[in-house]
Amino acid sequence: MDSQTIRRTFLDFFEERGHTIVPSSSLIPDDPTLLFTTAGMVQFKPYFLGEKTPPYSPPRAASVQKAFRTTDLEIVGTTSRHLTFFEMLGNFSFGDYFKEGAIQYGWELVTGPFGLEPDRCWATVFTTDDEAAEIWENVIGLPPEKILRRGKEHGNFWDMGVAGPCGPCSEILYDRGPEFGEEYQPGAELDEERYVEIWNLVFMQNLQNDAGEIVGDLPQKNIDTGLGMARLAAVLQGVPTSFDIDSMAPLVRKAEEITGATYGAAHDADVALRVMAEHARALSFLIADGVLPSNESRGYVLRRLIRRAVRYARKAGVEEPFLGGLIDVVVDLFGDFYPEVPQRHDLIKKIAEREEARFDYTLRQGLGMLEEEVGMAKSRGEKTLSGEFVFKLHDTYGFPLDLSQDIAGEEGLDIDLENFERQMLEQRARARAARPGAEKIEAAPLLHQTLETSGKTQFEGYERLDADAEILAIASGMESATVLPQGREGQVVLDRTPFYAESGGQLGDRGEIRTATGTFGVEKTTYGLPGLIVHTGEVKAGEIRAGQQASAQVDPSYREGVRQSHTATHVLHWALREFLGDHARQQGSLVAPGRLRFDFSHFEQVPQDRLSQIEEEINRRVLVDDSVRAFETTFDYAMSIGAMALFGEKYGDFVRVVEVGEYSKELCGGTHVHHTGQIGVVTLLSEGSVAAGTRRVEAYTGMHGLAHLNAQAEKLREAAETLKTDPERIVEAIEKREAAYRSMQAELSKLKGAGRQEEIDSILRSESVKPVGDSKLITLRRDGASVDELRELAESLSKSVGSGVIVVGGAADGRANIVAAASRDLVDSGTIKAGALVKEGAGLLGGGGGGPDHLAIGGGSKSSELDSAIGRVEQRAREALERAS
Repeated sequence: MDSQTIRRTFLDFFEERGHTIVPSSSLIPDDPTLLFTTAGMVQFKPYFLGEKTPPYSPPRAASVQKAFRTTDLEIVGTTSRHLTFFEMLGNFSFGDYFKEGAIQYGWELVTGPFGLEPDRCWATVFTTDDEAAEIWENVIGLPPEKILRRGKEHGNFWDMGVAGPCGPCSEILYDRGPEFGEEYQPGAELDEERYVEIWNLVFMQNLQNDAGEIVGDLPQKNIDTGLGMARLAAVLQGVPTSFDIDSMAPLVRKAEEITGATYGAAHDADVALRVMAEHARALSFLIADGVLPSNESRGYVLRRLIRRAVRYARKAGVEEPFLGGLIDVVVDLFGDFYPEVPQRHDLIKKIAEREEARFDYTLRQGLGMLEEEVGMAKSRGEKTLSGEFVFKLHDTYGFPLDLSQDIAGEEGLDIDLENFERQMLEQRARARAARPGAEKIEAAPLLHQTLETSGKTQFEGYERLDADAEILAIASGMESATVLPQGREGQVVLDRTPFYAESGGQLGDRGEIRTATGTFGVEKTTYGLPGLIVHTGEVKAGEIRAGQQASAQVDPSYREGVRQSHTATHVLHWALREFLGDHARQQGSLVAPGRLRFDFSHFEQVPQDRLSQIEEEINRRVLVDDSVRAFETTFDYAMSIGAMALFGEKYGDFVRVVEVGEYSKELCGGTHVHHTGQIGVVTLLSEGSVAAGTRRVEAYTGMHGLAHLNAQAEKLREAAETLKTDPERIVEAIEKREAAYRSMQAELSKLKGAGRQEEIDSILRSESVKPVGDSKLITLRRDGASVDELRELAESLSKSVGSGVIVVGGAADGRANIVAAASRDLVDSGTIKAGALVKEGAGLLGGGGGGPDHLAIGGGSKSSELDSAIGRVEQRAREALERAS
């Protein structure tokens, strides 16, 4: 039974039994606590927790879920069992059927439509799960000796690896026969190669915390099952491993074709073939779902996959790019069931091939050095590789630590990670010291005391720009203060404030805090501690005192500029994803009055015409005047309506959602306009790279945007005036001038060419030409000529001389240069190698040189030795010509 039939059989079986068929969710989960979608139940987590009502009637579902786990990444290839990407077939019940129903369905499907022999089926249950054991024995009729009780250490209690739903489970095993291992003996360990687990039935009934402790029961008893496609396919297709099934074997065969190796002939080659095949499949699905290579988070995992595949391919002797060919096979194998893969075929290849080329360069630079260091360490009898060396490799050549660890580990060596980390910390400290950073709040003890005694600052800035408040604390430098006089800088903490503290990329508010005795100008608002807002500035008049009542007033024009920019970033984010694809996700931002900076994941420069389309669409949304709505809700509800969350951010049970029109929903704590029309205008200024896989857009908004457009219009007017034309016809005027310039350049080139030919003819008639056998040797000195001019002269002479060698030298700008050229007949016969000639002469000049056999360039700073250098090259050329004749 092929893989496509397995998927269809599974889904048809459960659809006939009242299950709603749900498409696979993305490998990028909506749950920010997870790096990847690791199981079929991830998209159903809110239903298991009772936070949402499942939209299925009856409340049961089935899916074929693509999944990815990093746990075994470093093992993949070394065995025939481990994978990073896999397909999980699952059926789910949300408070509907429970243990008996799940076990009955599982048994019916494996022994019915899938045709497994009942006598070869075994079951496991959790150690204390008498109910499941009784169902297997009394309802299914499985002999008691084929029902094994196993604990958490054997995987018979399932959880997500993080806080959330969990529960005991029961596995269906299949005995593949004596050719795969020893027969099970009571009390012995089970041979998992022979008794392969094909289906895990999880009785999802408990809730655990981050420490892995059971803290209660779920609101209802649920079922979550996972049937591993690869293992089931291996059994049904009668092949030994996951790499032999119909959806993997073609990838292995392609890897054989690329490497020239034969699968099964040698262990090291087998490892390389499996790594190439498995990682090509995994990276294709990751990129299709919007993951791009980077140095963080999901992007780093993808980068490791690509690098690992490239390294093993190189070890197998592959020197040319290869990932594109494997990706083509992935598309052919999986395109029918997963349409996103063929839809993004070109994108997947482009990203993978670009990363492959980039890493190949890094690999070639660093691998030789690392292998040499490993060899020296082993020759000295050492077991540990120097952390200082590995850091140098990482810092200077970009050679990744994990790759150094892999290679050292394969040679039986550890890495001195403590030394490596110390080097890293020192480098970071140097970097911090070298760049101007944000000022730190120095009065930390005062802030901690204020937070403990008065609690968090109450923020009222969403509703208003002013508030009556009490000054809880004042700090000046390192010291707390009761009074802050005029002209003194310091920090002020209020019990409540309308000032927004810098966070989420949005700059903090500015404004004033007034008391009966003075005015404090707020220049910056930040979080001194989580939940405690600190106002930094200077007393403009009088003095302020701790304990005074105060009136806090945000600068309305400053806030308005920030609000315009922040809403503009949301519209920009939506537009980027609309025009570039779902992979274009926010990586960072700066939101300031009238301007914004937005970093996003993308693999190449955005063409100017596409940027113009994006800018036009943003301003179209501004003109439509879409409503902007902010509301608080539960995190899970926000995820269910498609709100975007930033991976790595910590969100509580309740979150704030900002909704722009019907198209943009993001979790956001910032301040926004009420309608997009209030943004005014958005003008994109630039787009460029800030890191591998990350691009940056900068823009002006509101009045700043309008001022920029006016300035551009004025420059256009001035340019038109200079060109004596109208602004509307400026391109035409420039094109006419360019045409005239090109025409003049062509005439000048003709004149130069005529002059150059006269010079060539004159040289060929001069005493500079010396016959040597059947060839000619020409030596010249042209001081003041540039290297390019010397090269052009040498090339022209070599084309005109017939058979011969040309040596031209010249001194200019305190440097001497020398060029050697040879006619094609002398190069083809091996008589002359221009690179070797030039090296000798350049050595006398105190420098170096080289180049191809027909033309080479060299030079150095010793201009006084130029005649000697020309003479040396002439002598060597003469000797070579005389030997040939």
